[in-house]
Formats: sequence, structure tokens, C-alpha cells
Amino acid sequence: MKWQVGPPSLPKGAQIAVLEGDPGKEGPFVFRVKVPDGYRIPPHTHPKTERVTVIAGTFHIGMGDTFDEKVATAMPAGTYGYWRAGMKHFVWVKGETIVQFHGEGPWSIKYVDPADDPRNQAVVDK
Repeated sequence: MKWQVGPPSLPKGAQIAVLEGDPGKEGPFVFRVKVPDGYRIPPHTHPKTERVTVIAGTFHIGMGDTFDEKVATAMPAGTYGYWRAGMKHFVWVKGETIVQFHGEGPWSIKYVDPADDPRNQAVVDK
């Protein structure tokens, strides 16, 4: 696998390896995301069902439009989960974590609070 810097839609620190297809285009895809201990993704949604398998580390997911670690469910390595399109959720990890995503593209992410979107922050940082 060839790890690359994660997409600009994810907070800094993510790496991605595309295993099949192109997540940005119509059609099936499989990709893995590797993130460092303590990595967080603020509340967001996806326009299509999200399917994940935790390969390493512990992936914590919580539902709702407010980030609250106390209400997140821990998903250790080997766990599979899926969430319907439009479900508001947030993520944090314990230990270096690798998660595999698969589904039908295009894959995209929309943050509940636009100020949390790294693509918007990049404009502010200039």
C-alpha cells in the first residue's frame, strides 16, 4: 500500500491509501485512512451510507451534532460498522488507528459547523 497525505476534507494528520477505485468518482471504492493517537473529526455527515472496518487501534464514534467523547462508542480492531446517509456523527481515536472505508462513490464529507471544515480553515490561514 502507498500511504499519501490525507485529503483536504479531513483534519491534518490523516494519511490515505486507495486500494480500489476512485473515492472521488462514481463507482465502488475501497480506501484506508491512518491517523495518529488522539485524532478527531468534528461532527459531520456523508451523502451516502458509510461502511468502515477497523484494522488497527480504537475508533470511537458518537452520534449527534455536538462533539462529546463521553457518548462515543469504542470500535476496537476487527469491528465493522455502517451509518446511513445524512447521519450526524463525530470521531476520535485511541492509538494509531487504521480504518478501511468501502462503498459507492463519490465519497464526501460535510461538517455540521462549516468552521470545522479544514477546507475553509485553509483559506483563513493564508
